[in-house]
Amino acid sequence: MTTRTRLRPREERASPLQQAVTTALDDMKAVNVRVLDVRGLTDIADTMVIASGNSDRHVRSIAERVVENAKAAGFRPLGTEGERDGEWVLVDLQDVVVHVMLPRVREFYGLERLWDSGPELPAVALPAAPRAAGRRRHTAR
Repeated sequence: MTTRTRLRPREERASPLQQAVTTALDDMKAVNVRVLDVRGLTDIADTMVIASGNSDRHVRSIAERVVENAKAAGFRPLGTEGERDGEWVLVDLQDVVVHVMLPRVREFYGLERLWDSGPELPAVALPAAPRAAGRRRHTAR
């Protein structure tokens, strides 16, 4: 298996679907948004978006806004999971998979560590977050 190490060309970085998703996350004040290029790592999607909400209600509202914006942009979600509990809601938009989680759930599952091999794409509609000087390594629990 080969992996891509270079960034996508600028015109590819912000697809209309990705822009709709990041706009929804920005509108709903999602926390700690990460947009990951997972092409070459998996066949399930090209882009994985991971974001946090402050409460289960906030997580559900963020996911609902993502679905609304995607539909308004002409993209139908293949499905959503987890909206009843609101701790982790997954929105499958075919080429983009969106995970919205509570911070404790996000830390426990560590999806960023799982998909860390791919380059991180800038969140188009969101201001750039300052990057930490070093990465923390978590030990298995």
